[in-house]
Amino acid sequence: MAEEKIKVVLERTYNVPLRKEFQKAPKYKRAKKASTALKQFLSRHMKSENIKLGTTLNMKLWERGIKNPPHHVNVSVKKMEDGAVMADLVGAEKETKKTSEPKKSEAKKTPEPKKPEKTPDKPTAKKEAKPEQTKA
Repeated sequence: MAEEKIKVVLERTYNVPLRKEFQKAPKYKRAKKASTALKQFLSRHMKSENIKLGTTLNMKLWERGIKNPPHHVNVSVKKMEDGAVMADLVGAEKETKKTSEPKKSEAKKTPEPKKPEKTPDKPTAKKEAKPEQTKA
């Protein structure tokens, strides 16, 4: 199967402000609100509804937890020929699918004999507590 390459029609870089939008949401929903605000910003500027956020961008939004997203993010955006928009952090490396190498069948190894645990020569005796002396 040959992968069809889709041409990039438009490529831009934005510094997207998120603070005003996520401050409208309660603290426990701020990172989610920041990601929806980012998608709204990109749909407005790139004139497309089909928007995909990259993994590194998503990790950046959620890096400090749900209550404290970044105030703004630098984003590189690509609009494809079919209208899809891909957004990722500026400087993020392109993800490549890692092909797992087939595991080599390990030869049957003889298990190493277990060493006997050291036993103390003298049995450990508990110290007997002395009865407390009471003053008369």
